[in-house]
Amino acid sequence: MTLTRRSFMAGAAGAPLITAIGPRAAQAQTSVLRYGLQLYPPTFNPWQHAGTAAATVNICHRRGLLSYSADGQLRGELAEAWESDDTGWRFRLRDAWFHNGEKLTSADVRYTIEQIAGERSTAYLRANLQQIAAIETPDDKTVRLVTRQPIATLPNWLALPQAPIVCRGTGAGADAVGCGPFRIEENERGVAVRLVPAARYYRPGLPKVQRLNMTVYADENARVAALQTGDVDLIEYVPWQSIDSLAANPAVKLDSTFGPFMHIIFNGRAGSPFADPRVRRAVAFAIQRDDVRKAAFFGHASVVGGLPLPESSPFYNAEMANGWTYDPARAKQLLAEAGHANGFSCNLLSNVTNGMHKSTAEVVQQNLAAIGIDAQLALPDWAGFVTRATRGQYDIAVNGTTSDSQDVDGFASVMDGSLSPASGRSANMNIPELTRLFAEGRAEFDTAKRKAIYDQVQRILIEQVPVCFLVKRTQAYAMRQNVQGFHNLPEQLTFYSGVTLEEVQVA
Repeated sequence: MTLTRRSFMAGAAGAPLITAIGPRAAQAQTSVLRYGLQLYPPTFNPWQHAGTAAATVNICHRRGLLSYSADGQLRGELAEAWESDDTGWRFRLRDAWFHNGEKLTSADVRYTIEQIAGERSTAYLRANLQQIAAIETPDDKTVRLVTRQPIATLPNWLALPQAPIVCRGTGAGADAVGCGPFRIEENERGVAVRLVPAARYYRPGLPKVQRLNMTVYADENARVAALQTGDVDLIEYVPWQSIDSLAANPAVKLDSTFGPFMHIIFNGRAGSPFADPRVRRAVAFAIQRDDVRKAAFFGHASVVGGLPLPESSPFYNAEMANGWTYDPARAKQLLAEAGHANGFSCNLLSNVTNGMHKSTAEVVQQNLAAIGIDAQLALPDWAGFVTRATRGQYDIAVNGTTSDSQDVDGFASVMDGSLSPASGRSANMNIPELTRLFAEGRAEFDTAKRKAIYDQVQRILIEQVPVCFLVKRTQAYAMRQNVQGFHNLPEQLTFYSGVTLEEVQVA
């Protein structure tokens, strides 16, 4: 489908303006949803990227201008409608209230975007939103974002969990006040986050539960056991070794999708072996991805030798889908060409909290040893990993995530080194041609022309290896049979599935 610069988009299902609801007692609130978190959020900062658990909690108590519906389509949140023109995007705000009772206005949107894009900001989308040249607020319900060049994918950025609108003046920390369906009532550090419905929410009748109790089960087996015994109603991050047994359990139902990926990131600082693309290509050829598929995911994954796009994507390129294959002889040759015929030593960062990260890193470590790279494994907890990876405190690291959207532009989040430092992309890895092509792709509204641009992106990926993709994995949520209304969003959007918790009922 080809986008037009005047394409108009309204809120979910073309709904009319939704007004605020009355007292909570007027709604059919009858239950508690007990949710098993994979880990305690490393941060409650609204604009940081700190993993699925943090995103889920953020989605529940803060919302942005846009988000996604259960079928993966963009939908309005604080914006009821939006449209593009030659110089930017215009958003029409709906009636909504922050948890402190203040009504949402265009000034709050301006404040939020200015905070994210500020020079001292550490926000995940800082570099993205710095492409906004001006923010116009002609009235309280209208926001116009004037961009430095046309940006076809700007709505995708504003649908991310890391772009919630907060009440102006409430800051960027855990106390930043949002407009989500729930508000945090109690936060027991490391143990649980307990939420209750917001006093005023812009979707009548939602949320459908009286309480949302999120309890941390960092141990995978404990998380599954809690579901099986009925201690929780819904869990995220179903361990891959448990998928088959849970699928056979009549008391439980699974909702799974396929698309999140495991990848290797590099530190390209001056003097590092990984600053040389030949060394990075050697790594790409050294990994036996099928071992990762078996060891970390018990077969619930597929190998990836290039950009992990589905074949149904209009940007899929079959010729470059398997640009890297398992070829240790080729890997050794590349190391020799780069001046490392005798190999070298480095550190390999992953984390111990996520079993599949640890297992993947162990396979990578073994495969690198086979070509002469002695990688010493470091396994902090997830919070420690996020901190060290974001700061570039590693030589090479294993991580797993999704792209920011179903569009190829979403992969800029892990491939474009010009963006703000993040735990999901390589440190000190700026490839100007790649940055330029991503900019050209997001400025182009014609799908055929974008494909030509993204073919070049995939060529650079194979040759320069800014990151090394390994496998695409199944990602599943599991719930008791009496849980209704939850949806696992498709493919790359799966980690945003918390947006559907407002619709959950527990029968």
